Amino acid sequence: MTTEALRRSGNDMTAGILCGVGAGALWGLVFLAPALVSSFNPLQLTVGRYLAYGLIALALIMPRWRTLAPRIGRRDWLMLGGLALTGNTLYYILLSTAVQTGGIAMTSLVIGFLPVAVTIIGSRDQGAVPLRRLYPSLFFCIAGAVCIGWQALAAPADLPLTTRLIGFGSAVGALISWTGFAVVNARALKRLDGVTSQDWNLLTGVVTGAQSLVLAPFAFLMVRTVQPSAEWVKFLAVSMAVAVFASIVGNGLWNRMSRLLPLTMVGQMILFETLFALIYGFVWEARWPTTMEALAFVLVVLGVVTCIRVHRGKGAEAGAPV
Repeated sequence: MTTEALRRSGNDMTAGILCGVGAGALWGLVFLAPALVSSFNPLQLTVGRYLAYGLIALALIMPRWRTLAPRIGRRDWLMLGGLALTGNTLYYILLSTAVQTGGIAMTSLVIGFLPVAVTIIGSRDQGAVPLRRLYPSLFFCIAGAVCIGWQALAAPADLPLTTRLIGFGSAVGALISWTGFAVVNARALKRLDGVTSQDWNLLTGVVTGAQSLVLAPFAFLMVRTVQPSAEWVKFLAVSMAVAVFASIVGNGLWNRMSRLLPLTMVGQMILFETLFALIYGFVWEARWPTTMEALAFVLVVLGVVTCIRVHRGKGAEAGAPV
């Protein structure tokens, strides 16, 4: 690898990391949204968010539709449908259920294992950093995730055991759903030609919006609970804010990062979502982090830094003379 290629690779890595941090900061909002509008059920929250996402995505992609449509084949549309379901619709239903029944901390603990799952799968890709070199990073990730939710699991619970089990099961389901999305989406983005990261994001948004349209009657027409006008205004505002910041901008940053970084590193970047979710949770609860939560921050940062050093070292080795 030439010096110029090494420099370009380093710039791509820096840009990818910054995109990952930005995506995490915006995605952390999705953990707070169910707490802000807790009077609405998870299906309503999902439909509201993704209807808004779909409408905005459709409006943004229409000017490019004639140019873009011929580049999207049947296989791509089927993949978009699966990605929209696993990474958006199903994931957010499960995540919202977990937050409302188990709390932000417990949900963050389970979702915090995403980097481990994605990194292990990504280590099998051709040219990936061997898994054994990622052991220190994975150790810090796991330790940080355990610390994040330790208090939620160890402290006396106010909710019944059945409710907490539903929350935990939903969080595990969200973990599995989004792990599949992260892996397939990253590989799809590296395969696609002539389709930008943001175009792929908007296409995913259009398909997700179509799925939400199908679910809308079940979410709103079959629910007998009547909400005050003020709650509906708050619901619409939160849905629109999450759609714009988390789905349009956050997903766009994530897709850009997925093209710049190897899958083993993409997994580590998910940790920033957990960190920002906790920060927003502390602000919402108007408190400082506890000792265990502060320790989790340190461990998570160490996990990401260790992973970055391994990947930079791999790039340096590739450029060394033989």
